Amino acid sequence: MWFQKQFTLPPRSRGSYLITSEVMDALPEIRNYKVGILNLFVQHTSCALSLNENWDEDVRADMSDALDRIAPEAGPKGQELYRHSAEGSDDMPAHIKSALIGASVTIPIKDGKLVGPST
Repeated sequence: MWFQKQFTLPPRSRGSYLITSEVMDALPEIRNYKVGILNLFVQHTSCALSLNENWDEDVRADMSDALDRIAPEAGPKGQELYRHSAEGSDDMPAHIKSALIGASVTIPIKDGKLVGPST
């Protein structure tokens, strides 16, 4: 049995967020699967999906900080770094982060629940 569904998450400012409960709320059908696979794909070019630990919120903050060091909004003296800035100085760094992290994740389903990574 397969099904496909599209849903929308609320807009958020830059950062790393937990969305598991929102995914489960939007996809109650998952509870009916004993075994399965969830493929999530985000259709926004400046957003990404990753699987990480959620016990310690410092992980999300550290991920955001690390990505900001990889793709900063401005140079060390505040200078522009990117040609593409028509949508704001944070837009191009978001595109870079999305390209590095990826726009999709595949998560196993077992007994009606998502099976996340173990830490």
